[in-house]
Amino acid sequence: MKKYIVGAVLICLVLGRAPVSQGAGFLIYEHGAAAMAMGGAFVAVANDPSAVFHNPAGIAFLKGTQVSVGTTLIWSASQLTLPNYPVASQREWEQVKQTFYPSTLYLTQSMGDRVTLGFGFFTPYGLGAEWPKENPLRYLGYKDDMKTFFFNPVVAVKLTDNVSAGFGVSYIYSTVMFKLVDLLDFTALRLGKYDAPASLEGDGNAWAFNAGLLYKTDKLSLGFNWRSQFDIKYSGDLTLDTSLVPAPVRPAVPTSAVGETTFRFPNIFGVGLAYNATEKLLLSADFHYINWKRFDRYVVTFDNPKIATMDIEQNWDNSWLLRGGIQYAFSPKFALRGGLIYDTTPQPEEVTDPLLPDANRFALTGGFGINLTGHLVLDLAYQYEPFNDRTVPNRHVLQVGSINLGEGTYKTTANLLGVSLRFVF
Repeated sequence: MKKYIVGAVLICLVLGRAPVSQGAGFLIYEHGAAAMAMGGAFVAVANDPSAVFHNPAGIAFLKGTQVSVGTTLIWSASQLTLPNYPVASQREWEQVKQTFYPSTLYLTQSMGDRVTLGFGFFTPYGLGAEWPKENPLRYLGYKDDMKTFFFNPVVAVKLTDNVSAGFGVSYIYSTVMFKLVDLLDFTALRLGKYDAPASLEGDGNAWAFNAGLLYKTDKLSLGFNWRSQFDIKYSGDLTLDTSLVPAPVRPAVPTSAVGETTFRFPNIFGVGLAYNATEKLLLSADFHYINWKRFDRYVVTFDNPKIATMDIEQNWDNSWLLRGGIQYAFSPKFALRGGLIYDTTPQPEEVTDPLLPDANRFALTGGFGINLTGHLVLDLAYQYEPFNDRTVPNRHVLQVGSINLGEGTYKTTANLLGVSLRFVF
């Protein structure tokens, strides 16, 4: 019984990735429609206010005052097949359809020939999944939601006419919500097993840093971007519905507790190259490296003495991804864009579950930009992201002897639509 209650808090507070997250692990990288349309290969491009996120050194080359607002609509469809499950009608499951919309706000202000100030608001880490409550893996969790809100002021300086550096600090506020069905086992008392819905909501905060370098000429640009690691200590209230538990043992079951754990977020390193092949044709490429190995274990403690502290290993790997982009400007007022992404998962199969069905994937992107007036630019982007199918043990939650009834195959596809409006003063 304690094991499953601990699991409720454990997964809620520290596991994260679901349809809202479109980078491997639970990283969201779609924070500007122009960059998104070019496959996110923007470290060396960084020519609009979203450079606050992609490479803060880039804002040193932006003129005057610029404001960008945007959002990305994310639709994801996941199917789960459980071929070993004994009830044939319960072998096929689909996630509940949801729409996510991580949004952005960027401001940049040139302070002269050398210095530019900027600010960004975005949500680079998040999760959000929901499965039917009656599915056989409900004991691992059937619904979760996590958001991280970054408030990121930056400053960029031109070191020479062609070289700039940027630095920023972020205040981060994060919320989590998690629901599962706890399985309470009273067979030793000849009372059987009973489902007990459990839920938890919590929050936490942290500080982080980011920095970038940019070398920029008329033909060639080279860029480097870094976002620092940080730790968030989450604290949340766990509640357990014991209404189905037999009355004689109900008082012995804890119905509430405060759980705490610290979640370790990774460093992100990005290098990029951009080349103006002609006056109208721009090519770009990025390589990103994310040290998810920081997510190796986590410890959950409780204020209720009936629930034991747990130390859980995760053993994630570092991951990498490649991004390529292209832009063709038909005129100063209209440009077409496209891109390609290959993203590798850091998550081992043995810790994959319905709330974290990650996998390697390719993604195709496209979009366009329109200069509506001399002071207003509209960017639109679309991303199609089919995940590789992945068969996993689902943490052996339904292991019966040598047969894993919970072994399953996940099939996931995501569609994203991004829009940004940029105002230039």
